[in-house]
Amino acid sequence: QVQLVESGGGAVQTGESLRLSCAASGINFRFNLSGWYRQGPGKQRELVAQITSGGNTNYADSVKGRFTISRDNTKNTVHLQMNSLTAEDTAVYYCWLRTWGSVDLWGQGTQVTVSS
Repeated sequence: QVQLVESGGGAVQTGESLRLSCAASGINFRFNLSGWYRQGPGKQRELVAQITSGGNTNYADSVKGRFTISRDNTKNTVHLQMNSLTAEDTAVYYCWLRTWGSVDLWGQGTQVTVSS
């Protein structure tokens, strides 16, 4: 069974950090495009960061310099290190993987709440 499971969300204060993790089963991150999306209150889901099978990364302008995506091939996990969080980062964060057949897989989502 193919499954993506996120962890690491929570409630923090402005300026603090969080690290999200996503563990995959039944599929391998290192052979596929993967990353993180988020959906804030009343907003559309947006791409936050992605990492290619070759390890190239890409970020939304709003998180450049603050967020870092990484992948651990030995543990088949993808992480999102989020620093200098602001209220605008409050959202449900979803782990995402696109298969070779262009099928998008999603985790269940993890809530990140940033308050001042």
